[in-house]
Amino acid sequence: MYKFPEGFYADVRIEKVFRSLVRIETGRLEEVKEKEDSGAFIRLFDGNRWFYASTTDLGSINAELVGLASLGQANPAICDHPTVKRMQTNTGDFCRFAANSVKSVSSGEKIKLTESFAALVAEDKEITHWSSSYSDARIIKSFYSSLGANLQFDTQTAGLRLGFRFGSGANVFSETWCRAESDFMPLTKLHHEAKAHIEKARAFFVGAEKIEGGNYTVVLSPMAAGIFAHESFGHKSEADFMLGDEGMKKEWQIGRRVGSDQLSIVDDGNIAGSGFTPFDDEGTRAEKTVLIDHGILSGRLHSASTAGELGEAVTGNARSISFEFEPIVRMTATYIEPGTCSKDDLIAGISHGILIDSVKHGSGMSTFTLAPSMAYLIENGKVTRPVKFSVITGNVMSTLDKIDAVSRELEILSFVGGGCGKMEQYPLPVSFGGPFVRVKEINVQ
Repeated sequence: MYKFPEGFYADVRIEKVFRSLVRIETGRLEEVKEKEDSGAFIRLFDGNRWFYASTTDLGSINAELVGLASLGQANPAICDHPTVKRMQTNTGDFCRFAANSVKSVSSGEKIKLTESFAALVAEDKEITHWSSSYSDARIIKSFYSSLGANLQFDTQTAGLRLGFRFGSGANVFSETWCRAESDFMPLTKLHHEAKAHIEKARAFFVGAEKIEGGNYTVVLSPMAAGIFAHESFGHKSEADFMLGDEGMKKEWQIGRRVGSDQLSIVDDGNIAGSGFTPFDDEGTRAEKTVLIDHGILSGRLHSASTAGELGEAVTGNARSISFEFEPIVRMTATYIEPGTCSKDDLIAGISHGILIDSVKHGSGMSTFTLAPSMAYLIENGKVTRPVKFSVITGNVMSTLDKIDAVSRELEILSFVGGGCGKMEQYPLPVSFGGPFVRVKEINVQ
């Protein structure tokens, strides 16, 4: 199909994209959009440098390959390069969403669904502002390489987002319920779940009291544990952060103990949801990559380039946000693996602590912070009353070591309306989660 120049490694990634959006804000239908787009990202490697081009003219791809080759130096031994040797040559059609494509759902059905969730908050006199939105995306990718890769696969998400605010002036509390699935129909059965979340938020707004800062035993919900794993450890696992940084390579040496033996973290693009990608944007098959195995650093996330430079295997984590960008090392579905105790048993051992239920935002590399949305006091082994504070924070390595219990309940969460950011590429769909995780000491501010 494509004429790849001799003496180079080259690949072509073609994307056909369908997206739609419905947004209602405080009773007014603000947006109804559908968009289709297509384009190609073309790469060429001569063993020393990568050369890139992006185009929406799919008929110009061969000309783009010729132009990129003119910028490089042909290399007869290109196939012996460590990066090229790690490029997989997968072939076949792995599309799975044709039968239930979100494109086949009418705009009217999407509006009706969005309105039905808006109805949960529209007449609530205690809610002073709200928005209800639906969004979806189906992306069909074709990947071809000079080594013989010939691959088609697709990804799809459909999701709802319901934001609402209680109170006014200085006394306000905002919360969001968000859920994503792999197709449209499961979303039509989530009204009870959304309503329960609204009532939980109402009770929190009415009853939450400020608590004093200090060191507490903290239980992280699956959402909080997932954000912690993603922000505090997942980004450190992206191998491009290691390149050229000998100090970081030494700090994050495979086989080193980096956490308690209760802790295992994995990344897996095969899991259904917003992080699902059966192949990455270099045509590499998704892998379940164990990053931490019972406290021992066991792996990291790679593209072919980073794997070649560090002498490790590819993991299927070279991803981009669209055909306009080159693939870089990114997470897919990152989560803490479950343990053996129940949530109740995990909490029963705490005389005075905090349960973080939902999270506004998190960040961190060496030091992390998590800003809770809803949190609750734990007293004598029972979750008692809602509490307010700004953040939990601490040293990542120290906190990983202080995890002393992990529940057997596991939840991996998917979202729409946001994603992961890295360099200039935002937002990238990912998912995260985990069990309930107990940390014996975290600083609360």
